[in-house]
Amino acid sequence: MARAIRRAVFLVVVLTILGGAWWTIAHRARPSVSGSSASQRLRGGTLVVSMRSEPDTYNRHVRPTAAVDALSLLTQARLVRINRVTGVVEPWLAERWSTSNDGRTITLTLRKGVTFSDGAPFTAADVLFSFRALYDPSVDSVLASGMTVNGQPMQVTAPDDRTVQVTLPAPFTPAVALLDNLPILPRHQLEAALDAHTFRDAWGLKTPPGSMAGLGPFVVSEHVPGQRITLTRNPHYWRTGDEGSALPYLDRIVMEIVATQDAEVLRLQSGDIDLMVQADVRPEDYAGLRRLDQQGRLSLVDVGVGVDPNTLWFNLAPPTGRATAPYLQRPEFRQAISSAVDRDAIVKSVYLGAAVPVFGPVTPGNRVWYSSAAPTFPYDPGKARTLLAGIGLVDRNGDGTLDDPSGSPVRFSILTQRGHLRERTATVIQEQLRRAGITVDVVGLDPPSIFQRWMAGDYDSIYFGFQTSAMDPANNLDFWRSSGSSHFWRPNQKTPATAWEKSIDELMQRQVTATTLDERQRLFAEVQKIFGEQVPALYFAAPKIAVAMSRRVAGAQPVLLDPKVLWSADTLYVTGDHRETR
Repeated sequence: MARAIRRAVFLVVVLTILGGAWWTIAHRARPSVSGSSASQRLRGGTLVVSMRSEPDTYNRHVRPTAAVDALSLLTQARLVRINRVTGVVEPWLAERWSTSNDGRTITLTLRKGVTFSDGAPFTAADVLFSFRALYDPSVDSVLASGMTVNGQPMQVTAPDDRTVQVTLPAPFTPAVALLDNLPILPRHQLEAALDAHTFRDAWGLKTPPGSMAGLGPFVVSEHVPGQRITLTRNPHYWRTGDEGSALPYLDRIVMEIVATQDAEVLRLQSGDIDLMVQADVRPEDYAGLRRLDQQGRLSLVDVGVGVDPNTLWFNLAPPTGRATAPYLQRPEFRQAISSAVDRDAIVKSVYLGAAVPVFGPVTPGNRVWYSSAAPTFPYDPGKARTLLAGIGLVDRNGDGTLDDPSGSPVRFSILTQRGHLRERTATVIQEQLRRAGITVDVVGLDPPSIFQRWMAGDYDSIYFGFQTSAMDPANNLDFWRSSGSSHFWRPNQKTPATAWEKSIDELMQRQVTATTLDERQRLFAEVQKIFGEQVPALYFAAPKIAVAMSRRVAGAQPVLLDPKVLWSADTLYVTGDHRETR
């Protein structure tokens, strides 16, 4: 369980499907920026961004954290890319592809003349190596479970240096989109480590900056622990702008490590940084930043309803030496918790109105896949008391606290992020459940400590949030399927532990092989119905997302998915003064 849960990125992988059978079309496109307004005179300059955490590795296969993911997007490239504005799967390292009539084989043609940042040529051998590392048991990659079909790996062959064939173990309608999940790594640098079963230790923080070859727009050139990470332009980057100039436009990106969001906001307001990589605008900061936007001092962009709401889940895995109350395992208990929590109060008091109440992992921000027909348990204290009494949880001594059948008080703990909006939300939940007769202990920890407790199974419940990378549920089977490593309330089940999880497994299997969008939506609505009834995880509010940036930042296309601006970093540029490296 420990290594599996390293996959802690809660993906609700998002593809806004435009038109009909988009997944079967062979694509061809230039490696250029569509509609770019940048020109040679805009080349150069430094973008300064802030992050509240820094990586403990440069190896994306080892850690799923936001910092590692952001660095991977900046320094590595994929065979295809999901455009986070349109949802369309775009050619990337592969310039085109076609799919066999049975939908089981994808043939990709790689771009000619592409080289890694160290000048070594990129060929199909690097693709084969990247898949080998992905599926190697000694690597235990956090990406692996999201790159399987029916729990089986894809088979990858290379007829020649520019052709790759991916064969699926079973039909899988949006299979091409899965390829957006896998960074293509340099075989010439990492094969020896893979052969020696030391790949997990490769590209650690002791690796000299600048020595790690990539196919992305930037390379890591400096890392001062606790202070900053500097990335400089990859001189061999393969994309060009519409005007024919080489990308990226920026000379460098400096990632300043800033411990708190309070400090980040102050530095943004003062002009010391250009944007916050990991931070949406908090409700309490919105009004002040909007005034600065109106004064022309920065840009504040309203993006929409978030697609990765924070979630409260209970530990439903078998006990691992830690005693847990039996009622925590009961769906009626979780339904009662949902009914005892006033979501509107959370929206008003915690989010200051800048959120919408939600009841499941798929929010209204995910317009293609959200189902409003999914069951909900809205605020109803009377219903909560009835549900709790139905499983033997009543106030037996009149002290206002519910007791279980043995006479012990009903009590559980919530682990959450200290000093964060999540801790404020957990405190509201604590007070509302106190009124329902349930004692809740809110335990504020830093994210690494929460992660450790999660991996060890040492918790009653956790209230936390996960970075979303896309929207199509077919690309998120490691969350929906019982065998998935991101099925976080009880991951990596060899067989479904419950009948309802088995039903979701079966529905998702049908969903990923359906050939029309309407049928896929219908089947996924059934999945959301079952999830809503069983509530293995509880959701309370989805924030309205806003992104704040310096007026220097140009070419940005803010999206709901993280990283909300740096996802298209190669086409960002700066106007006005061009900052020098710190």
